[in-house]
Formats: sequence, C-alpha cells, structure tokens
Amino acid sequence: MKQRKASSPTPVTISIRAKAQQRDLIDQAADRLNRSRSDFMLEASCREAEEVLLDQTYFALDANAFAQFQKMLDNPPEQTDRLRRLLATKAPWE
Repeated sequence: MKQRKASSPTPVTISIRAKAQQRDLIDQAADRLNRSRSDFMLEASCREAEEVLLDQTYFALDANAFAQFQKMLDNPPEQTDRLRRLLATKAPWE
C-alpha cells in the first residue's frame, strides 16, 4: 500500500468490512473503555501501526558490530542534499 502524507487535519473516512462477531468483539471492548467503536478502532490501529514501524527501526548488535557502529557514528558521512532530505523526513506517526 502506498504511504500518504498527512496534508491537513481534516478528517477522512476509512471504511472496512467485518464479520458480525468481529464487530461485536470490538464493540464490547470499546464499551468497556467508554469509547466509540470508531475511536477504539482508530486508536488500536494506530498503536499497531507504530509498533510495526518501530520494529523496522530496532536492531540488535553483538559487541563487535556495536563497536563498528559506534565508530561510524563518531565519523559521520559527508552532508549531502540527499542525506539532509532523509534526516528532515518525519516519522510516519508524527
């Protein structure tokens, strides 16, 4: 799916199809939290989307790889227009 830039704070409609059992489960959970179905679904979806995106940015390194990583951080690359654009890009959830 193509990512879209947030252009304005104007609300947009998101439509999905669900089975009655799924709808009832969502309604039950939303009721417990005193939220509307829409609010509950949007909050849950955004939370999951952030987790997915954060999982793509987390990485684990062994001691040797971490030392190499620190060395690269201590010697940053040359500033180019491409790098400036990349660093100026907001995270999708911002």
